[in-house]
Amino acid sequence: MRQNQLRPYQGFGAAWMGTLIGAGFGGVLADDMGLGKTVQALALLQARRESRKAQGPALLVVPTSLIHGWQDQATRFTPDLRLLILHGTGRHSLADEINSADLVVTTYPLLARDKDLLASVRWDLVIVDEAQILKNPASQMAKALRDIPSAGRLALTGTPMENSLQDLWTLFDWINPGLLGDRKTFQKLFRTPIEKQGDPRAQARLNRRVRPFLLRRTKEAVASELPPRTEIIERVELTKPQQALYETVRSVMDARVRDAISRRGLAAARITILDALLKLRQVCCDPALVKSEAARHVSESAKRARLKELLEELAAEGRRVLIFSQFVEMLGLIASDLDAMGISHLTLTGQTRKRAEVLEEFRCGSVPVFLISLKAGGVGLTLTEADTVILYDPWWNPAVERQAMDRVHRIGQDKPVFVHRLVAAGTVEEKILALQARKQALANALLADNADVSTAGLIDEEILADLFAPLGA
Repeated sequence: MRQNQLRPYQGFGAAWMGTLIGAGFGGVLADDMGLGKTVQALALLQARRESRKAQGPALLVVPTSLIHGWQDQATRFTPDLRLLILHGTGRHSLADEINSADLVVTTYPLLARDKDLLASVRWDLVIVDEAQILKNPASQMAKALRDIPSAGRLALTGTPMENSLQDLWTLFDWINPGLLGDRKTFQKLFRTPIEKQGDPRAQARLNRRVRPFLLRRTKEAVASELPPRTEIIERVELTKPQQALYETVRSVMDARVRDAISRRGLAAARITILDALLKLRQVCCDPALVKSEAARHVSESAKRARLKELLEELAAEGRRVLIFSQFVEMLGLIASDLDAMGISHLTLTGQTRKRAEVLEEFRCGSVPVFLISLKAGGVGLTLTEADTVILYDPWWNPAVERQAMDRVHRIGQDKPVFVHRLVAAGTVEEKILALQARKQALANALLADNADVSTAGLIDEEILADLFAPLGA
């Protein structure tokens, strides 16, 4: 490892992981996004290789979009590590090279497909990056991962808890099986008391249990040299026709959800609820996203109009801007507006084939605007060339939005960063912000000793009534 590249906290993180592995435990490196978890893991692998502690190759599991990023980082920081990528149609022809490699990289989608091959190797370490992907313990990839033998297990994630404490249990059930009990025991002792009742004693017990095996540092604590990040919430009033459309859709969806809950119960009505909320959020973004006869007669979008004004201002100031939306179709509408305004732009979605080339074009070029879907841009991007982030539509999970912001506000950034959230006033989007605060409180309670858990909670019928309340209520 090139020591001059490691910051002190990164050296500590690598040593911390090495100590846990040496003692026979697994660990979760949960540093803030942008603090270099990749570098810390590579430093650990290099140290184990140099000290001859590694008993075989290490296996790294990553989202497909991160393969090239890990390759680049390994080439830069640990060029002596023998790297083997198991990906693509010809990957099985490389099976004989596994045991001579230091680090073997595969992807989450391939875990289940290659489970026999991966389970046939005795790995020194298994490392999972963006480990929050494993939140469903019943998924095929999670089951396949449990069957892979290894001397040590490590999870890298900036969001050890995205939605509920179930995410945390899933991680720990893999890295240190039995530490938090089985799912039923965990539900009884921790999840229900903390999430439903805000029990501080249960929270304190959980924190004591996981603290030795979870390391998290924030940017404020270890990267104080980072420039400031300013978050601006812009509440945009819908136009009168848009308000009328919102109320039409809301009343229909409210009746549909109430009927589904009365017939099947809250849990079984989940798909109906999510679909109804999706339609309300689409109205807020742009009526063009709503596929109904009523929507076809509404051509104005208040948020889209405000975005155009904002982009004109930012372009005049010479800003470089990332725009995030969950709706690929919305990005297409914004792209057409940018074309009409004469502002050059690039787009990254799940359908983008030459992802690395598009990213490089933005980094090296003068294109001022980059349109990115939250799904495609949530992980694996370093875009410190930009200085402004626009979140066009809010998402339930604050961790996902932080991931978007941290594409820009991370190590290497030397400019102040501005984050603009566009929120349709009085709508379900404002209610989403309140739910984000609840989830953030739950995450804070896990990661801080003195956090208050009383505001943590899950969606229930009272919250649903609020989500489907009339405009402005």
